[in-house]
Amino acid sequence: MSVQSVPTSTAAHASRQRRRQLRTTLAFWGFVGPLFLGLIVFTYIPVLWGFVLSFFEAKRTVTPTTFVGLENYLTLFRDRAFIQSLITVALFALFIVPATTALALGLALLVNSITRGQTFFRSVFFIPTACSYVVASLVWKLNIFNGLPFGLANMVLYQFGQDPIVWIGPPNPPWYWLVLVSVRLWLQVGFYMILFLAGLQEIPRSLYEAAYVDGASGGWTTFRNITFPLLRNTTAAVVVLNIIAAFQAFDEFINILSGTGSSNINLARPPLVYLYGIAIGSQDFGLGTAGAFILAAIIIGITLLQNRFFAFGREERA
Repeated sequence: MSVQSVPTSTAAHASRQRRRQLRTTLAFWGFVGPLFLGLIVFTYIPVLWGFVLSFFEAKRTVTPTTFVGLENYLTLFRDRAFIQSLITVALFALFIVPATTALALGLALLVNSITRGQTFFRSVFFIPTACSYVVASLVWKLNIFNGLPFGLANMVLYQFGQDPIVWIGPPNPPWYWLVLVSVRLWLQVGFYMILFLAGLQEIPRSLYEAAYVDGASGGWTTFRNITFPLLRNTTAAVVVLNIIAAFQAFDEFINILSGTGSSNINLARPPLVYLYGIAIGSQDFGLGTAGAFILAAIIIGITLLQNRFFAFGREERA
């Protein structure tokens, strides 16, 4: 009887294991299934459909009509306005990426160096990240840089005896760039500061102690030889995210430059604003989706080159 109970007990245990595994699988798909289905329906299928649409003539319809091959792509490369939009966003990225990286790293070093109130300062600098780009752009446009004497920026200038400045409008001098850059910095610096803080806290304190024992002074010496080299992966990630965000600039440009004059939106028009006008304004979805894939290819190419330059993912060695 005891010999027969062994297979019975083993079979019962295997049955319980299968039921437990089935419950785990059902629970997993119960949580992940809706998200996975949403990604397929609202992300992957539209991306695939847009890629197909970019090879067709699709005006005022999202249904492919006439196959044109690469004509939509060639049309955009021959379009001087599209090329100018790429130049505009490249110049924007060349300034905003280094500025954001340097400012975020500087804030992270300052916050990491204090012993009291670190949580408070982290929260203060991170709060703007939760603000909507649309809301912040309208505040910058209608309150801070509205060009009127009672605007905050002009009130500050008045205290120094300066006349009011029309911040958004005339191309010479291009004061609108100060408005666009400042709102982007205010919105995103706190997020990247948190990333740098996480990287700083991963650096072993023993390295600094060993450097001090060897006679190294603090400040720039330890930053150059210990802190910054060990933040290479974090810096690479911050730069990659900054580049992607810069090339996807849309909200601040269209909300700050539109509505204050018929030609102001043309002062600084990044690719997404230009493609928005083609796809939504002109209802040329084939040409608009082709431009979106050109922009995506540029972002991917720059990201791969940047990762290779930084050797992103290479193991750090102290």
